[in-house]
Amino acid sequence: MDIKIRKLDLIIAGYMQKLSIPAIRISFAVIFIWFGILKPIGLSSAIPLVKSTVSWMPLFAAETWVDIIGWWEVLIGIFFLFKKTTRIAIALLFLQMTGTFMPLFILPEVTFQGGNILLPTLEGQYVIKNIMIISAALTIGGSLVYSKKKSDSFESDSYK
Repeated sequence: MDIKIRKLDLIIAGYMQKLSIPAIRISFAVIFIWFGILKPIGLSSAIPLVKSTVSWMPLFAAETWVDIIGWWEVLIGIFFLFKKTTRIAIALLFLQMTGTFMPLFILPEVTFQGGNILLPTLEGQYVIKNIMIISAALTIGGSLVYSKKKSDSFESDSYK
């Protein structure tokens, strides 16, 4: 019986491994395109937080930065759909994440209850959950390989 369970486990794990990267790519596309497009059309619940975060930035008004950030997010989502543009998507995502974490530092009164970093507000939780997005982007980035030949792989016998 134990052998049958092990075999089933290996089959399920194989499917999970095969589907995981495409699932993350599609999830990124849905989330970034959906949430991104809501900003320039003025329907995102994150607009007040974004405006408060970017109000100090030069060159444009906060409303313009909201539009720029929204379209930037849409691009991230589109670029994650295609393997050839994944590196661009990851680069854009990491730049965007820099801005995403800014409220934790410049608006602690909005992101933490009573200034206590152990008690994030709903806005703080919204920002902090992006750690998982960064982890998923690292997973996709780590899956990008040019060749599956052992001699061309990153891992050589000396690393084992």
